Amino acid sequence: MRVDTEPARRLLAWYDRHARALPWRSPPGAPPPDPYRVWLSEIMLQQTTVAAVKPYFRHFMARWPTVEALAAADDAELMSAWAGLGYYARARNLLACARAVAAQGGFPDSESALLKLPGIGAYTAAAVAAIAFGRRAVVIDANVERVVARLFALADPLPAARPALRALVDRVTPASRAGDFAQAMMDLGATICTPRSPACILCPLESLCAGKAAPAAYPVKAAKRPRPHRRGTAWWIERDGHVLLVRRPGRGLLGGMRALPSSEWSDSPDETPPCPAAWAAAGTVSHIFTHFALTLTVRAATVSADCEPPLEGEWWPVDTITEAGLPTLFAKAAATALQKEWHDRTTL
Repeated sequence: MRVDTEPARRLLAWYDRHARALPWRSPPGAPPPDPYRVWLSEIMLQQTTVAAVKPYFRHFMARWPTVEALAAADDAELMSAWAGLGYYARARNLLACARAVAAQGGFPDSESALLKLPGIGAYTAAAVAAIAFGRRAVVIDANVERVVARLFALADPLPAARPALRALVDRVTPASRAGDFAQAMMDLGATICTPRSPACILCPLESLCAGKAAPAAYPVKAAKRPRPHRRGTAWWIERDGHVLLVRRPGRGLLGGMRALPSSEWSDSPDETPPCPAAWAAAGTVSHIFTHFALTLTVRAATVSADCEPPLEGEWWPVDTITEAGLPTLFAKAAATALQKEWHDRTTL
């Protein structure tokens, strides 16, 4: 393989001056950060912005400062701490991975060994190997895809172009400062080579970039399929200043999270209420999941003190509902129920 050293030379010189200061990073040229910090941040950053991740990362590090501490965490406590970050399978895999790492005495330092851990895919394995252990690895996220597709004016559409992109990233990845190079590529894509209105005049690779005349054309993307739309109902069951919350099944969407009782989510869900009550329409909320869009109708009722709905759950104080660790969808549903004037309706 022919290695092109000029892009890395320019990019690392730029990174030494302009690297973002992030709580999980070491400064350019400094010893690498603790693998735990790198791994935790990379899991959190999957399909989530840096701005959204920062407070969660700081909270996790304060609550669980080591991988051993995280391995000992209570499942429900961790899921509540994750609430709002989305993609909740990541949280379940996070705990499984922490326990596997603690059991074997620490993180392995190679991509192949990292790939054997729960919840670690090709990107995360490469990122941890490069950033935490200085291993030469081909680290490719969405920012890197965009930078390299433009740099080489790659005309093949994604996702079919990914093998070619990987070969091109491999071609420019240096043998030394692997972690700094990976983070420099990410920073360049996040701050200069952005999806819209890239600041090409500030880019250290500008004179090398084959796609600079039309950067918006790269990367080429295949046409998106329409996202299916599903419907459902969430039930706000209030009793004596408390609302009924249930725990969703451990597997599947929002698995293991506290939630309002809800119907199935489908094209034509069965919206039979979970118990007799004077149900009032409290509004609707919308949410976009990876593979479908959802509109959730919120129906609310106040039930009498001796009413026991046929659901396993817990009665949570309405005044502290924001502390229940509800995922974003159900936090929106709860806020909708609380904003509506339905409390004066007939109660059971």
